[in-house]
Amino acid sequence: MLVTKLKSKEEIASAVKGKVFIINCHGCKEVGFPLEDAAALQNEMKAEGQVTGIFTTDYICNPDNMKLRLSFNQADIDAADTVLVCSCGVGVQTVAEYLADKRVIAGCDTYPVPGNQGVTPLDVDCEQCGQCYLNITGGICPITACSKSLVNGPCGGTKDGKCEVDSDMECGWERIYRRLEMLGRLDILQGPVKLRDFSTDERTKETKQA
Repeated sequence: MLVTKLKSKEEIASAVKGKVFIINCHGCKEVGFPLEDAAALQNEMKAEGQVTGIFTTDYICNPDNMKLRLSFNQADIDAADTVLVCSCGVGVQTVAEYLADKRVIAGCDTYPVPGNQGVTPLDVDCEQCGQCYLNITGGICPITACSKSLVNGPCGGTKDGKCEVDSDMECGWERIYRRLEMLGRLDILQGPVKLRDFSTDERTKETKQA
C-alpha cells in the first residue's frame, strides 16, 4: 500500500506547460490520496482556463483498463500540451508509456505503507522514495530503471545501450535520453545537477534507525 502527497503548487506550475489534461487515480485512496488538496488546486487551474479536462478513475497502473477509459477522453487529451497525473509513480509511468509523445508529469510524491501496491502487469515499479524524479526524466523513473538508481545520468559502464549489471536490461538513462529527445526536452539535462533529498526516503530513515 502507499500514500501519495500532492507536490507543491510551485513545483507543479513549473512543470506544467500550456493546456493541461488531469488524471486522478483513486485506486489506493483507502490508504492515502490528497483528495481535498488535489481538488482545490485543480479547480483553481480550471478557473484559470488552463484545463481541457479532468478524469478520475482507479488503478491506472493496469494499462488495458487505462487505455479503454482514456479513449473516451481522447479529444481532451489531444487538446492538452501537458498531462498531469495525480497517482503513485507506477500510474505516472504507465500513462507516460502510453502517451509517449505527450508531456506527462507527476502531481504527487509517493511514500510507502506496508502491503501490496498496484495491479499493473507491466515491468514498471515505484520505490515510493518520497522525492519523485519523473518530471525531469520524461516519465521514466531513474531509481527503478537504473540498476544503480543513479539520478544524475548514466554510469561509465553502459555499452551499446545496455546495463553493465544486467546485459539484458536497457540502460535506464539511455531510455530517459531518448524520451526527452522525442519530447524536445533535452534542455532539462543541461541544467544544474539535481541533488537528491534523501530525508524523504523511508529506506534512509530505516537505515538510520538500524
